[in-house]
Amino acid sequence: MNHTKIISRTLFIVCCILAAGYFATTLYSGFCLLTNSGITSYEDNNYLHINYPFTEAPFINIENNTAYKIFSFLLPLLLYGFFFWLSAKVFRIFFQPRYFTSENIARLRYFYIANLFIPLPVTIVSAFFVEVIAAMWLLVFVHFMLGMFSLLLANIFRQGLNLQRDQDLFI
Repeated sequence: MNHTKIISRTLFIVCCILAAGYFATTLYSGFCLLTNSGITSYEDNNYLHINYPFTEAPFINIENNTAYKIFSFLLPLLLYGFFFWLSAKVFRIFFQPRYFTSENIARLRYFYIANLFIPLPVTIVSAFFVEVIAAMWLLVFVHFMLGMFSLLLANIFRQGLNLQRDQDLFI
């Protein structure tokens, strides 16, 4: 069990760092795009460099197209920030003293709902505005599978909580 706690704590920290990075990148990029600061255009204004803060060095290269900026850049950054934040909450479950709690089941529920019901509709809506490459459909499928797996895990946890409550009644 000690290995589980070490691995889950490590993955919790990694996911927290990734979530913070995605959220910070989303906020910074959104600020740059809204204020038109920290941006350099190139190739006849078809592409943009979002520069590192307070420098002229390119940080991210994107197309200079409003639909692309929203549906292929900012929205995926924001959603992956949420994904890693929810993932961190799931990994946090496995270094708690008790696994089978209502709070942990709720964490799993948020994770499976987000993975089952957000990627496909967002990708379909995005397909009306930008080209969706084949790899994106594969990612939608991977998120669906993650959602199904965490749904099963949440049901196991719910059963464990019920058994735990039944056991508490007999002791």
